[in-house]
Amino acid sequence: MKWLAAALTIVLILLQYRLWIANDGVRGVERLERAVAAQMSQNARLTERNSRLEAQVQDLKSGTAAIEELARSDLGMIGPNETFYQVVEPAPAAAPPPPAAPAKAAREAHGGR
Repeated sequence: MKWLAAALTIVLILLQYRLWIANDGVRGVERLERAVAAQMSQNARLTERNSRLEAQVQDLKSGTAAIEELARSDLGMIGPNETFYQVVEPAPAAAPPPPAAPAKAAREAHGGR
């Protein structure tokens, strides 16, 4: 009877080890739950992106306004009765040269000594 109790205790300890410490126990379940949550989050972002792209495709298929907007922004399109004005920022003024050091200026004034 002692051997049976000892064997059952060892089996119980091994099962507890697999449940709490091994990678396919509680830790594995928690790791998989985090992976599933991350995948669901990514799926939600991609579903939203797909919806926006689908709406853009439908807009491009149904009218010319969206095509014209894309051509203006991406390709720089100008309409037939429009005038293009390009505003150029003035170049920054050249910085004045830094003042010479007083000792160097005094030496140059006295013949370079």
